[in-house]
Amino acid sequence: MNPSQRVADIFKRLRRISIRKAIPTIKGLPIIPAVILLVFVICGLFGKWIAPHDPVKINLDDTLIPPFWQEGGSTKYILGTDGMGRDMLSRLIFGANVSLQVGFTVIVFSGFLGTVVALLSGYLGGWVDIILMRVVDIFLSLPAIVFSIALAALMGPSKKNLIFILVLVMWSPYARILRGAVLRIKNDDFVDLAIVAGASKARIMFRHIFPNIFNTLVVLATLQLGQVIIAESSLSYMGLGVPPPEPAWGTMIFDGTKQLLMHWWPATIPGLAIVLVVLSGNLFGDWLRVRLDPKFRQL
Repeated sequence: MNPSQRVADIFKRLRRISIRKAIPTIKGLPIIPAVILLVFVICGLFGKWIAPHDPVKINLDDTLIPPFWQEGGSTKYILGTDGMGRDMLSRLIFGANVSLQVGFTVIVFSGFLGTVVALLSGYLGGWVDIILMRVVDIFLSLPAIVFSIALAALMGPSKKNLIFILVLVMWSPYARILRGAVLRIKNDDFVDLAIVAGASKARIMFRHIFPNIFNTLVVLATLQLGQVIIAESSLSYMGLGVPPPEPAWGTMIFDGTKQLLMHWWPATIPGLAIVLVVLSGNLFGDWLRVRLDPKFRQL
């Protein structure tokens, strides 16, 4: 077997490897991603009562204490402290609160806006469809990260501005994907029957068509969670997101990079948290997509 054939064989084997198959499941539900997301939500909702220390309190006597399992560590600070003596675990928990607030709010508003545009464009058609889809095309063509950075620099760092910017960037994929679903559904018999029965266009869109695209909307929202967290962390890392002293995972990574060569935990721990939550959200969304698809339920 020549080298090129060996490389091709390796890639064939890698394609057969599925992360989902390697994760333990209960009736198809990926346990580890579900547990990680549950912990993330609990920390985000009840972090104020769970955190062992004040996440913004500076204690210069306890700076850069390593995690408890490393030499010099202490169980007082399970994940160690940062360069200002602040407890890493407490900041990580409060950072989950920030990510959950931003993520949930952005998903709700961008999903709502994208769904309304999709219903109007897909069902009404004509000039309404043309105008709305050209607007969607404009937003889809914009480089999301560059556009977000430019707006954040213009508007200034704050949580409200961050949410507004991310909603502005992330509503268009909902509109594009859900419009296709609306186009398929509006020609079904139950829509024709509703028209014959005298139902208004608004009632047909929101009472008859919307429930049939809701599953797709839920899957899109679940998959978008990771995108929102990455975007929020990226802007916070650059000082354009959640302003200090409120702890955010991106800000924690930026602060930790100042001591990264000698002290790994201030930057690595929040980075691992982002990776775990984003990967878990994607795996859970993939499972949800299969679970809610009628084609797969019939198998």
